[in-house]
Amino acid sequence: MKKLATTVLALVLAIGLRAQVIPGIEVLESYGFEELQGKRVGLVTNPSGVDRQLRSTIDILFEAPEVNLVALYGPEHGVRGDAYAGDHVESSKDPRTGLPVYSLYGPTREPTAKMLEGIDIMVYDIQDVGTRSYTFISTLGLVMRACAKADIEVLVLDRPNPLGGLKVEGPYVEEGFHSFVSEFRIPYVYGLTVGELAGLINEEGLNRGQNGKEEPLRCKLQVIPMRGWERWMQYRDTGLPWILPSPNIPSMESATGYPSAGICGEMGHLNIGVGYTIPFQTFAATWIDADKLKERLDSYQIPGTAFRTIHYKPISGSLSGKLVHGVQFFYPDYEAATITLTQFYVMQAVHELFPGHSPFPLKSTRMLDIVCGTDYVRTTFGKRLKVADIVDFWNKDTEDFKAVSQKYYLYR
Repeated sequence: MKKLATTVLALVLAIGLRAQVIPGIEVLESYGFEELQGKRVGLVTNPSGVDRQLRSTIDILFEAPEVNLVALYGPEHGVRGDAYAGDHVESSKDPRTGLPVYSLYGPTREPTAKMLEGIDIMVYDIQDVGTRSYTFISTLGLVMRACAKADIEVLVLDRPNPLGGLKVEGPYVEEGFHSFVSEFRIPYVYGLTVGELAGLINEEGLNRGQNGKEEPLRCKLQVIPMRGWERWMQYRDTGLPWILPSPNIPSMESATGYPSAGICGEMGHLNIGVGYTIPFQTFAATWIDADKLKERLDSYQIPGTAFRTIHYKPISGSLSGKLVHGVQFFYPDYEAATITLTQFYVMQAVHELFPGHSPFPLKSTRMLDIVCGTDYVRTTFGKRLKVADIVDFWNKDTEDFKAVSQKYYLYR
């Protein structure tokens, strides 16, 4: 009985420890929305902008008597999450509040002066995934630029980085490779919360527009930090519910898998779980021998990484209804793993085992280059498909970025 009581106490304490993180929207509310009082408020958000009771930030601000919310701004997938990946978001009227909704993923991705008329402060509240190629941080940067031009304040409501605050991987974006999926000169995985990243962008002159060639602009920026978040935490440690920020990131495991498989997914020769129930968590194809692929990957002894064989039929996409074979990956020692290199090890193994199915040379090189932020990966890795050929390049900027980014830490 004593042992059982001890176990129950330990479980209660563990649950209590996991339930400490309070997102920025709730911190703002606890202050009586002081930063918004007397101002006409615009809001950039999507369904991931919620409090711990799953109330939408839209509804919280709209219903607060202290807040005058006058307009909404929709990133990719829209403010209510009703647009699929890549689909244009239309400007419209929000049916629940009657507020105008301006699209930031259609004809323009930076708010126009007309869109910002009547706004005194712009609030941003979206769950980030910690990976450079995810478009919401690019939307943040362009909103900050537009608000700098219009002399409008920007208020970021902070949320956890699901990859934690210690992972930094991948090279800086090089000149000529800036785009909406690589807007800033930062590593592919950057180890900052969205509030910390906003501070770094603002102060380090990184906000140079979608093509990376415009003069950097600095806005009036304020961040409402979370309470209880620490750098070591992955999302599972926060005690917060996971609300998918986009259709193919339905779980925190998919958020971790996104930087592990997304670059490979751009090549199209392997299914990465998109179109199945575990997006960004597999590598599979109709022609793969799953046992041989797992055996070859295990032989590499990749730090912190483990694989299991998997067989499934995607329910959508070009392979819908076809049986594919491959591996699902896991990180039993997350700290030791270099998660962004997982996909390159898989491509190496696939090339060694099934050389007739190599994606190189690519029919189109643009997307791979802009997602990687460089053509070095394509031109060097594509020659022999050996991770050893790119690993030094891949890691070359991480220590420099860690030194720079520490100035903008809001959490220990």
